Amino acid sequence: MIANGQPTLLDRYFMQVSADPPSDLSHIDASGAARMVDVSGKNVTERRAVARARVQMSPSTALRVERADGPKGDVIGPARLAGIMAAKRTGELIPLCHPLGLDFIDVRATIDTEHGVVELIAEARCIGRTGIEMEAMMAASIAALTVYDMVKGVERGVSVERVELLEKTGGKQDWRREED
Repeated sequence: MIANGQPTLLDRYFMQVSADPPSDLSHIDASGAARMVDVSGKNVTERRAVARARVQMSPSTALRVERADGPKGDVIGPARLAGIMAAKRTGELIPLCHPLGLDFIDVRATIDTEHGVVELIAEARCIGRTGIEMEAMMAASIAALTVYDMVKGVERGVSVERVELLEKTGGKQDWRREED
């Protein structure tokens, strides 16, 4: 798409990608164009993924989260629901993700008031041909952003940190993050 006879920023990006496509990226074809991977030949297996997001805040704000007495009330309930809803929409929001039928999604929260940390752990499961890591990551991420939204009236300096996959099972091989 050319605007005023000039390529747009997005056009320039894709021209650059197409000029020298990396051969080891599964979502880039030989010409450098983005593509959805064909998983039709993969085995259907049970898939499970667990992801984590941490929200850093002051101990006093974390205490308000624990007591559910923030300006918007309970923080954890809406965060859990937002994470679950987000996992169900992953295929719509991340362009090259396959839409998956989730068999299970849950988001759990722990609050460390002493250190001012709310940790959100998302677990996703399905039976399918492709992994469910992105659904778990999406759930943890959006749950964490919801925590931020719910406490920003108390503290603007809150940060969402360390959104990461903790483990995945199913498919070619299982994987688990080595803890620090």
